[in-house]
Amino acid sequence: MLLADALVGRRREVAALRGWLDEARGGAGRLVLCAGEPGIGKTRLARELAGMALAGGCAVAWGRCAEAAGAPAFWPWRQALRSLGVAPDPVLGGGSAGPGGEAAPEDRFRVFDGVADAVGTVAAQGGLAVILDDIHWADEPSLLVLRHLADQVADAALVVFAAFRDREPSGVLARVLPDLLRSPAAARLDLRGFDLAEVRDQLRRMADPQRLGTPAPSPPVEPGGDRSPGADETARVVLGVTAGNPLFVREIGRAVADGTWRPDRPPRSVLDVVAARLERVGPGCRRLVQAAAIVGRRFGIGLVASVLAEPVDKCLTLADEAVGHGLLDRLGAGEFQFTHALTRDAVEASLAGAATAALHRATASALADRFADDLSDHLADIARHWAQLAPHGPAEAAAARAWSARAAEEAVRRLAYEEGVRLYRAALAFDRGAMVGAERCRLLVALGRAAYFAGDLAGCVDAATLAVEAGRAAGSPELVAEAALVLEAAPGQGVNAVADRLCEEALAGLGGPAAPVASPVPEPAGNDEAARRTSALRARLLAQRAHLAFYGGEQDRLDELSAAALAQARASGDDQALGDALRARQEACPGPAGRTERLEIATEMLALARRTGGARSAMWGELWRIEALLESGHAAAAAEELAGLRAAVERVGGPVSAWHLDRATACVAQAQGRYGEARAAARRGFDRMRAVEPAPAGGAYMAMLCALAGHVGLSADAERFAREPFDGPPRFRTMAPLTRAVLFVFAGFPEDAAAAYRLAGPPDSWSLPAFFVVPGHVSAVLAAAGLVTAGLGRPDELAELLRRLSAFRGEHVIGSGVAYLGPTELALGRGALALGLLDGAWADEGRLGVGWLDTAVDDLAVAADRADRAGAPGFAAEARYHLATALLARAAPGDRERAVAAARDADRVARALGMTAYLDRTAALVGELGDGAERASGLRGSTLSPREEEVARLVADGLTNRQIAARLVISERTAQNHVQHILTKLGFSARSQIATWVVRAAG
Repeated sequence: MLLADALVGRRREVAALRGWLDEARGGAGRLVLCAGEPGIGKTRLARELAGMALAGGCAVAWGRCAEAAGAPAFWPWRQALRSLGVAPDPVLGGGSAGPGGEAAPEDRFRVFDGVADAVGTVAAQGGLAVILDDIHWADEPSLLVLRHLADQVADAALVVFAAFRDREPSGVLARVLPDLLRSPAAARLDLRGFDLAEVRDQLRRMADPQRLGTPAPSPPVEPGGDRSPGADETARVVLGVTAGNPLFVREIGRAVADGTWRPDRPPRSVLDVVAARLERVGPGCRRLVQAAAIVGRRFGIGLVASVLAEPVDKCLTLADEAVGHGLLDRLGAGEFQFTHALTRDAVEASLAGAATAALHRATASALADRFADDLSDHLADIARHWAQLAPHGPAEAAAARAWSARAAEEAVRRLAYEEGVRLYRAALAFDRGAMVGAERCRLLVALGRAAYFAGDLAGCVDAATLAVEAGRAAGSPELVAEAALVLEAAPGQGVNAVADRLCEEALAGLGGPAAPVASPVPEPAGNDEAARRTSALRARLLAQRAHLAFYGGEQDRLDELSAAALAQARASGDDQALGDALRARQEACPGPAGRTERLEIATEMLALARRTGGARSAMWGELWRIEALLESGHAAAAAEELAGLRAAVERVGGPVSAWHLDRATACVAQAQGRYGEARAAARRGFDRMRAVEPAPAGGAYMAMLCALAGHVGLSADAERFAREPFDGPPRFRTMAPLTRAVLFVFAGFPEDAAAAYRLAGPPDSWSLPAFFVVPGHVSAVLAAAGLVTAGLGRPDELAELLRRLSAFRGEHVIGSGVAYLGPTELALGRGALALGLLDGAWADEGRLGVGWLDTAVDDLAVAADRADRAGAPGFAAEARYHLATALLARAAPGDRERAVAAARDADRVARALGMTAYLDRTAALVGELGDGAERASGLRGSTLSPREEEVARLVADGLTNRQIAARLVISERTAQNHVQHILTKLGFSARSQIATWVVRAAG
């Protein structure tokens, strides 16, 4: 071999890579995106990185993307995992349906997490460099794995080097590349061509066999020194011809070395150089490399021998000849690859049309025969070869369609949904008018499902619509039903309108009423399998329409449709239909009124899971049971159910199921007063889910932060959520501002709370999801009570909210399993207390009537007792603190003694649990309720600053925040803050308490 492999140039790039490797060893990883034209030296630079990594004790993993569209899904990652000693099938080979045959789009994220975990484990053992070559040829699922990993590189002992051609990024890479570059660990390397000195050095290395492998560069030659003028002129000509492209320079250097270089007739491209060299090899060698070019850049000699129907030994001899001419590199025993992708392109271009077709046919046949026992890794490659033959006739087109469909099915099974979409579309393109309606319908149904799993809703809608047309043309109501079920309910109402129309047509086609029937559907008589299948399809269509009603906020229609779906599913005896119907029915039973039925549905779903082995069914059953138990006031029982949920989630795998476990764990821990555990689980779940479904991830996390803020104060995340806009689904347009208002009340910013509360609109205009009606009104009461206490709210509106919430006395408040808000009486009591603490003159006007303090005392006493029995000690402490405040304000006979007991108990529990939002308040209240010996004789004995004492006197005089600001020549916001600080320091919740305290201190 004449070509010296020492790296020429690239000092800047090598220095950068060495620095990034050093940083990675310290735990600061890097994603390096190396761009350049073909032949610029991306792979050569990657080999240099690999050498440096190995020399430094780091592991190295290679993943090369195939230039032809025949590689298995996740091909570069399969190679990378194998090179790390990790079996790729357990990580990448899981079926999309998961355990129990249940499919869900989020299943694919367990693949992403699996790759990230495998890479992270190796990186943690001493550092790792992952090299992905030619990602412009990567399948879309492989690029999505890289995007997922890019977000985790920064905190790992890891360098990921991804090389691509910047002049020809595919549509997929063009979409993903901006996301990769936004990674905090990303750095881009753009490689340039050689300059004149580097061209001269490269040519000299190739002309001098003694310099083979010499790593050190030649010493500079001084002007007038020992340098051939002919060499300089050749270098200038080569630079002009090649523009410094290193591969082109090396190919010309080879021609210079073997004497075939013609300065007067330079080649136009690398392809010309390779084509000229191909003419100089023997006919047998030429035939071998031409067959190999059809097989692929990297190939086994045994496969090529099968294609040529020649002995392997003979082919090995011919391959050695090709190596000697610089066409092939030897990789290992019987393994070869072309020296460059452009080399393969040039060889393939030398073939005539008929010869190309013959080799494609022979290769497809050889692959099918050679790997007949397990074709899974070769289906896409076989489909590629038949695709080249499809224009040759109907038989070839039919074969291309069949192999493409098989490859698509395998890609979807491997969770490579985008690759499945590509292959199904390819199969449909090989129609040539020979495909019957039923076959076309089935392919379109499969395409629609793959598109749905890939998140391509527009593609899913198109495929489903065309599939219904094909099923209709085939005269098959069953196929029309299968096509209608492709579209699943989604927040986008445009999609749902199409889905509803398709479901209605499908139901009509199956016979019987298109609308749900009230009476139970009898089980089909006999063993008529067709009738049972029709019954199951009808149940699934009704369940689908129920889901659509759920997203549309049509609660009455949801109730009717889901009941009919469940009756039909039970009658059909079909497990898939039953699972769909149970989920639809669960959505139709929100709030306290539906709790008993939700528990029954959870039990039935768990029985279904045991019967079918369905992990996802088990997960839903456990989740529904935990939520219903919390809403029943059985926190300890809910905690015991977490073990079953954890087991189901581990079987399902992936971040979405783990998020369900995290949010349930957080909710139970928060209810039981284990605030640190609740915060950690909630944050863990948010981090898992936000990359998958940001809206539910953010909504659930915000709800938990709000619930925690009531007991342990506002966290940095909670304040950020309160300040930043949250673009939630339309169904939460009322709930989101109410939650923000509560957060601002807890944080002591009543004016911000008032602004957020106003965004919800008048209460009569509120639109709360059915499963958030009670939590929504609790949030509204707490926000309104805080505003009334700050002098910014409307007491009559708070009274109306209390009237609405009183319909749910005796319940525990939990919003769809994301946060526990205590007994309903707790919010009722706090709202009544805020009204009861208003100035007496306000009540004397008769606008509300009397008895608010009595109501507050009664409700808060009930709340404390019910929280105790529920196993929610933090809420019991909260209730007793406000109960003590209410008793002290009412001052009826015996109230002070009751207040002392309640305050002391609240203080004890608050300290035990670390309820930082209440510690100062309970301590102050306990002190106030003491025997008075420790009370200071005046304001100067308090903990207030002089300015706060002044503000306290003005509050006692009845001035509003605006009037205080004008009196003291300060901003209204500053006055508001002073009042809030006074309330916090003294442990009070109302301005009237400040006035009472000032009067007592003065007397």
